[in-house]
Amino acid sequence: MKKLLILCTTVLFVISGLNADETAEDIVKGKPSTIKIETIGTRARMEIQRNGSPLAELLVDQYSVQKPNDQRTFIEIKAPANVKGTRFLMVAKNGVTDQRIYLPSLGKVRRITGQSEGTENFLGTDFSYNDMEYLQRDTSLDTHTLLREEEYGGVPCYVIEAVPKNAKSEYSKTNIWVEKDSRHVVKITFYDRKNTLVKILEMSNYEITQGVDTPRTTKMTTLALNTATIIHIVKMQYNMNIPDKIFSPQYLEQGR
Repeated sequence: MKKLLILCTTVLFVISGLNADETAEDIVKGKPSTIKIETIGTRARMEIQRNGSPLAELLVDQYSVQKPNDQRTFIEIKAPANVKGTRFLMVAKNGVTDQRIYLPSLGKVRRITGQSEGTENFLGTDFSYNDMEYLQRDTSLDTHTLLREEEYGGVPCYVIEAVPKNAKSEYSKTNIWVEKDSRHVVKITFYDRKNTLVKILEMSNYEITQGVDTPRTTKMTTLALNTATIIHIVKMQYNMNIPDKIFSPQYLEQGR
């Protein structure tokens, strides 16, 4: 199943035409790729804005493993100096997710627990801890409906509604814009439990990386705060050799 791999990673979809028997979930998943992707390494610049003006910029390294019943993500802040060495680890196995963050200013690891802590934003960005998990969710966890076809950015798109099967999910639904020809996911809107639009995610500047069509720019906007986080991919490598120790609690705390 395709997953939405956000933060420094990407939304991966494959070019295909719509068949008569193709469902909304099929559109979101895309056709099986000829390239099996199990690991991703990324360096990115994260620009944080308020009212369109820059507030801060982070240099971020991310390593991810995406296997059946085994999703692991490690993030480390490389700059600026005041947050350098901050590290985040998420491990999801067999439906259970564990999230921890190491804060160098405190010199200790904090586990992210409960719905309230999950809604906190990661280092002042527009991505909450829950978002990091939500955007890697398997498509089978949602019910998909093709709402309509319309243009976005002058390009014909399918607009698909995804409703979580788990009623306790932070978001009541997301709407996903998928370009009809390229199958690029270009926009996702997020609705809270009151069905109010709260966030907008946009993907652009798609390029072929190791044979994979990859968005080089991702922007998450929080409407109520008029803030945005823009992620610019600096470099990326698929199926890189990532040592298992990177995803250990020891590495999270010590960085080695």
